[in-house]
Amino acid sequence: MVAIFVHKPVLLAEVLTALQPKPGGSYVDGTLGGAGHAAAILAASSPTGRLQGCDRDGIAIEAAAARLAEFAGRFELRRGNFCELAEWLPAQSYDGVLLDLGVSSPQLDAAERGFSFQQDGPLDMRMDARQPVTAADVVNTTGPEELAKIFWEYGDEEQSRRFARAIALDRQTRRFTTTKQLADLIERLAPRRGSKTHPATKVFQALRIAVNDEIGSLRRGLDGAVKILRPGGRLAVITFHSLEDRVVKDFGRAHTRDYALPGGVDVPELRVPRDPVLKWVMRKAIKPGPAELAANPRSRSAQLRVLEKI
Repeated sequence: MVAIFVHKPVLLAEVLTALQPKPGGSYVDGTLGGAGHAAAILAASSPTGRLQGCDRDGIAIEAAAARLAEFAGRFELRRGNFCELAEWLPAQSYDGVLLDLGVSSPQLDAAERGFSFQQDGPLDMRMDARQPVTAADVVNTTGPEELAKIFWEYGDEEQSRRFARAIALDRQTRRFTTTKQLADLIERLAPRRGSKTHPATKVFQALRIAVNDEIGSLRRGLDGAVKILRPGGRLAVITFHSLEDRVVKDFGRAHTRDYALPGGVDVPELRVPRDPVLKWVMRKAIKPGPAELAANPRSRSAQLRVLEKI
């Protein structure tokens, strides 16, 4: 299983420029995957830089341990969700934190993980196989109104209500158990008609986000990352869709302002002055260049945002 988890890291050079790893520095990779970013950070911070890494996926942890063997003694790995970083690691102790969000290519390409409609497999989608709730559980037990809400909020699916009603009707006679079963239903409802994009794309994205509580984890993880960074430390976040990116932008705006908003509504007269916690390293998102896009088409939706703790 370890051998198949080979993940090409996106925006690698840009991440190294953002985090500026150096000898003696301490870094955190909250989404290890195949450890491509982690290996580069450890190499750039040789001979004395250290790295703490975590991932929800047990297969990824095994692959990362093998990939990082040459840096033995300079890293520690833990299986878990990056939203818990502040519970594991001491406050104000790290020079850089990396979060590379979403699902990795090895997870997408493994039919048995159930992330993709490209291959038939169990309707699973769990990043951490230890958690009890699968995509099949969500599809088969969630009410149609809530299911439509998931498809709309997490997938921006315009036909969310129609798809949810059809699923609720279909599951009365058979339980949804496979990715093909769900994808085929969506395609019958919304035929592709020459479109390059499969009509189930947004539904599958939404289910994956819901099953893994990705948005809740991101919000908690961003807060935790700021706690464990020391002043001058940097937070680098790679997102792959607009919902993730919006959460990161909103977080950045809130923490780079020199005032607080009581009640969460920006009424100028009610602003409470305070020192900003973070500053943007770059105002705009960093995207892959032509060479990377040509070499790795899956990087096309990647965006990197970088903040520095004040």
